[in-house]
Amino acid sequence: MKIIIYTDGSSRGNPGPGGYGTVLLAGKYRKELSEGYRLTTNNRMELLAVIAGLETLKNEGSEVSVYSDSSYVVDAVEKSWVFSWEKKNFKKKKNPDLWKRFLKIYRKHQVKLIWIKGHADIPENERCDFLAVEASKKENLLIDEGYENAQKDETLF
Repeated sequence: MKIIIYTDGSSRGNPGPGGYGTVLLAGKYRKELSEGYRLTTNNRMELLAVIAGLETLKNEGSEVSVYSDSSYVVDAVEKSWVFSWEKKNFKKKKNPDLWKRFLKIYRKHQVKLIWIKGHADIPENERCDFLAVEASKKENLLIDEGYENAQKDETLF
């Protein structure tokens, strides 16, 4: 069965409170995912939305189409940039923790990333945007440790 995943990320402030929204569709099945973080970036949430969707899949080797309005995520994969970054151990690249996590799950499936225009009345993308923004407004937001630890490391010197 072919799986379709729509994703979106949001950050109010960039960096600021953020969240992601993911909608998974497979035949008659539908699942929505979202989570919010107290301090993060839009790009991290865009990437985490894709990761969350892929990590939810139970069967390895699934054929998956991921629709995202993030050219950061889609271009990095479809133009093979992320594979070059990986060979250089993500030296001088942002979000290495999430890219490594992404590649681990990406390689377990047959994934095609497809860029779509954001805020273009695509119902599932609009739903993901809503889920992401609402998640960023929750009271008990999670800590994006990858982001916050990287910020601490940058301020040490």
